[in-house]
Amino acid sequence: MRSLKHTLAHCTLALLFGCSSSSGGADGAAGGGASASGGAPANGGASGSAGVTASAGANNAGANNGAAGATGISGSAGASGAGASGAGASSAGASGAGASSAGASGAGASSAGASSAGASSAGAAGSLAGWTLTWSDEFNGADGSAADPSKWVHDVGGDGWGNQELEYYTDGTQNALVQGGNLLITATTEGAAAHTCSYPANGPCTYTSARLKTQGKFSQQYGRFEARVQMPEGDGIWPAFWALGADIASVSWPSCGEIDIMENIGKEPSINHGSLHLPAAGSTNDSQLTGQYTLPGNAKLGDAFHTYAVEWSAAAIKFYVDDQLYETQSPTTASGRTWEFDKPFFIILNVAVGGQFPGPPTSSSSFPQTMKVDWVRVYSPASN
Repeated sequence: MRSLKHTLAHCTLALLFGCSSSSGGADGAAGGGASASGGAPANGGASGSAGVTASAGANNAGANNGAAGATGISGSAGASGAGASGAGASSAGASGAGASSAGASGAGASSAGASSAGASSAGAAGSLAGWTLTWSDEFNGADGSAADPSKWVHDVGGDGWGNQELEYYTDGTQNALVQGGNLLITATTEGAAAHTCSYPANGPCTYTSARLKTQGKFSQQYGRFEARVQMPEGDGIWPAFWALGADIASVSWPSCGEIDIMENIGKEPSINHGSLHLPAAGSTNDSQLTGQYTLPGNAKLGDAFHTYAVEWSAAAIKFYVDDQLYETQSPTTASGRTWEFDKPFFIILNVAVGGQFPGPPTSSSSFPQTMKVDWVRVYSPASN
């Protein structure tokens, strides 16, 4: 999520051809997490056609860090594609509708061709030109079933997660289940008072929700990470699709690095935030890089499914919505910071309520609110 969002992990991974994945590992105790956010991002990006806006300025305000728990990770290292994609990153900004993504491919890699705005990035399930699927969840389990426990684990608790969030994250199917080929993560008031939350004052919770992660199950260095999601809506609602460095248990946040692929807050229903969190050089303070994508015509992200993705290589991390490139970050744009994006990361999906970034729900907010996830897919560059 927009700043810390943090879950501790301990990872044993084998690196292969410059891009590694880990699967099948045993899961240890669930880690705690945190998120921190403050001021508005610094807007320095370009505006493109099809309603795309971009900003690539740094935002050093409002960062918190924290640490809790740990998860032991074991598992066999899976081979993934060679090298990194997107060696020649374009500057942060906007590409027009139907434009292809910028940047030359790296060793053994091919950049993903962008389709017109609003189109899915893959045709057949998991098929994407220039890429090899390494991990996915299509959420095609039985209606009412839990997320696949071989792929996902839950964070549980109501300690504010470093952001003074108001929800209690539950386990099981109370707030996260498979229905109609989608993963539904629901923030609700139902049953909340049975749990204890730290905010706004220590006592009975007002909201419950869910936070799922692949920590201990899967992580990968470099590639394309994407999800097709329909947002929940309303003031105080904070859905996210993001990733944390698998070494978080040993180095803490923000030294583990954080990639926010999709992050939305209810008071900005048309805007996706794409951000990196990393330390300021010579310190352990968060110094984020961030950009924004606004849907054409200020349409709401919650009105339909959209595909959120990053293409991540040693050279750059490129951010997309519906295959529209709107932001590129690299070691060059991260001047004055420590680049932390040359190691495996694991995936997180969650819906927070309240907190420092979105603010609390208001009288106009309604519950329950559900984030629908059609699929999550991870690729490595295809070999030539």
